[in-house]
Amino acid sequence: MMCISAQYFHLNRILLLIIGLWPYQQSKLDRLRFIFFLGILTTAILFQFTTFFSSKCTANFIVKVLSNACFFNIYDTLYLFAINIKTVKDLLTQLQYVYDEIKDECENAIVEKYNSNAKRYTKALTAVSICGTSALIIAQLWSNIIDVILPINISQPHRLPIMTEYFVDQEKYYILIFLHLNAAFCIGVAGMVSVGTMLIAYLEHTCGLFQISSYRIKRAMRLIILQNINPKNDILLEEIKYAVHIHRQAMKLSKATVSKFEAMLFCLITTGIISLSLNLFQIFRIASIEDNINEIIIPCIFVFNSILYMFCANYVGQNVTDYNNHVFDTVYNVQWYIAPLHIQKLILFLLQRGTKAFDNLVIIGGLFVGSLEGFATLVSASISYFAFLYSTRQ
Repeated sequence: MMCISAQYFHLNRILLLIIGLWPYQQSKLDRLRFIFFLGILTTAILFQFTTFFSSKCTANFIVKVLSNACFFNIYDTLYLFAINIKTVKDLLTQLQYVYDEIKDECENAIVEKYNSNAKRYTKALTAVSICGTSALIIAQLWSNIIDVILPINISQPHRLPIMTEYFVDQEKYYILIFLHLNAAFCIGVAGMVSVGTMLIAYLEHTCGLFQISSYRIKRAMRLIILQNINPKNDILLEEIKYAVHIHRQAMKLSKATVSKFEAMLFCLITTGIISLSLNLFQIFRIASIEDNINEIIIPCIFVFNSILYMFCANYVGQNVTDYNNHVFDTVYNVQWYIAPLHIQKLILFLLQRGTKAFDNLVIIGGLFVGSLEGFATLVSASISYFAFLYSTRQ
């Protein structure tokens, strides 16, 4: 029997193992690694908020601290995935049961196609995150590199990319603080990519199940039209039954994925909107101050990451909806009316399901629907909040 976690989620397994969140065979070392990484990430957030105890809290200062802390909090929110680690295992087990029923070569080819799509998403997002993280670290060290290549007699004070308060001499312990902040950033990026690509890969496989359902419906009607099989033949009935069964399984898995992670996704949406709004405000504020133009790099990276993650999450939600709708388009377009009455009743069952909106399977918190329209809504809301903040500054 094929093990889907080894064959189809191999890359996701490696990424989740790195941060100690792979649901199978969790050792004490995995749990210790996860706690250690979470501790680094959490303390990095806390030491940003401690700046309120040692500095004057002006409006610009509060926005600057919150813009960084909220983005780091997105990383921390992703570790809510750990609470649902058993759910991930259950979802993979359910998908395993569905794939064990697939025997047709064409259906296996469909599964392989969507597995390849999932791997491409995983590889692409991993590559973007590695390049982005490397660029951020190089940008922070660039002034030191220039000093080595073109040394000057004037000593430059070290400047951290993010405002923090460790209650120590930050110039003396600059290297340790620098390592702590960048370790937290790398851990957060690793968590975001690992968890995000795992959910994307799983939903991509459910899209494959919708495609298999469409394939079964087309094949069943082709058996009558092209091969002149008796409409009363049990083969036709089994084909339609299997198509309905696969479709129900795909809907069940999609709904379970969203509902189990609803709290995490809702927190991510809320924190993401706040972070995007504050960092847009920071970009425009810094751009108006020529002396601090170098500080614009961090908020730009935060804005890019927030928009990219929002887009990927909503694009996958749109994909699930589109593939479900494709099943109903297939049912409408085939010559279902030439099938016997008992087959038509099964097909009508699918058509009735098609009259109901599928969006309720990819809705989060009863308020937000995962779709490209939803992505536009999130960005629009963030820009509206940014515009309000910027207008109060004038």
